[in-house]
Amino acid sequence: MSADLDAMSAVELRGRIARREVSPVEAVRRALEKAQATQASLHAFVFLMPEKALAAAKEAEAAVMRGDPLGPLHGVPISIKDLIAVGGERFAFGSRCMADNIAAADAPPVERVKTAGAIIIGKTTTSEFGCKAVGDSPLTGVTRNPWNLQKTPGGSSAGAAASVAAGITPFALGTDGGGSVRIPGCLTGLAAIKGQFGRIPVWPVSATTTLAHVGPMARTVEDAALLSMACAGRDDRDPYSVAGPVPDLLAACRQDVKGLRIAYSSTLGYARPDAEVLRVVDTAAKLFESFGCTVDLVDKVFDSDPVDIWAAEFYAGAGTRLRPFLEAKRELIDPAVADILDKALRQELRDYMDKVFARYALRDKLRPLFERYDILLSPVLPVTSLDTGKNVPDHLSDRDLVSWVYYTYPFNVTGQPAGTVCAGIAADGMPVGLQIVGRAMGEFDVVRAMAAYERSQPKAYNVRSFAA
Repeated sequence: MSADLDAMSAVELRGRIARREVSPVEAVRRALEKAQATQASLHAFVFLMPEKALAAAKEAEAAVMRGDPLGPLHGVPISIKDLIAVGGERFAFGSRCMADNIAAADAPPVERVKTAGAIIIGKTTTSEFGCKAVGDSPLTGVTRNPWNLQKTPGGSSAGAAASVAAGITPFALGTDGGGSVRIPGCLTGLAAIKGQFGRIPVWPVSATTTLAHVGPMARTVEDAALLSMACAGRDDRDPYSVAGPVPDLLAACRQDVKGLRIAYSSTLGYARPDAEVLRVVDTAAKLFESFGCTVDLVDKVFDSDPVDIWAAEFYAGAGTRLRPFLEAKRELIDPAVADILDKALRQELRDYMDKVFARYALRDKLRPLFERYDILLSPVLPVTSLDTGKNVPDHLSDRDLVSWVYYTYPFNVTGQPAGTVCAGIAADGMPVGLQIVGRAMGEFDVVRAMAAYERSQPKAYNVRSFAA
């Protein structure tokens, strides 16, 4: 049964727990054992919570045996990224500067997964304050990709991706301020959803207030949809959080995509993708025609690369929060992160505000595209993989810690929902991600397109069990 649990979806596991076919204690114990067994090779976790997790699992089992009403995630193991607060536990942001920080209370999505019955087994690794698109930090070292241990799983939700792709937990919560669930989702063959900005509330207040999202990562689109719905909804602690009904993303997983109007852009107008990425993603985009969709090639989505607009907001926010450490404890910070934060803090107020207004103009220019089309397809990344120890691919050395990813950060600037699903396997044996972007509030179409594509692919694309 242990090996079966490694590849079991959250939806199936929750059903089997409810039918008393699998014990929550058995599921959680296996997740903890595998997390520990793979820690030396993958290094997915900052720390595990075995006592609390097993105690919660025993309570979950007792609830099943009593016949109590069960939540939608009842008894299912989950991990939480170390940029999300779990009350009473270390909350270090991947930084030695914050190594002893303790979260005062649960973040809203953590409260909600607990209420839904999920069982937290530990906190997963992140690049320092989420400032890099790869999976290492001075605090936790290098997190590795289950598909190839010489490769990064991507970042900044590195440990979340590694733990799910390795079969430790069926899903995980990560964050996305510039692509941080979509990037590692792409590099580890997972489904990941960045919902509409504010769909899942963010609190405590993020350093990147108007860019930050919390999002699910899972081995199946259905599991990602389930976790997203469990976490979504208005919370007064986040003034940006979206009020109103939460889209039924589980229903979206079963919805036909026939008739969807799709734009496909291989570069968004400025990216420099590798030929192998284009081969896989071109094939994926064309497949939507066989689903009954119309697919139009759109060469130029943006007039120019919006990276400066994104970076002005992201790194200025992170740099302002970290200024005391940059001034007094610089030696504790990742040198690459410190350097880029210095640059952001040197920008003049007028230049910063020019970029704020450029952001609003960018949204206005993009809106007509989504009046003509329901979704936009693109690659997630310009490469199929990146070696550990590198911050940027060698042939993209003119780009910086995040700008090399090209495709993901524009949709943090606009706030639109976007997801990734495995498009296929490249010649080097690594997964390639397909990004699916929806119009504002359009998660339903994003998820139904993700699920339709996933159904067309071999199951091996969606589950990568890493031997303990």
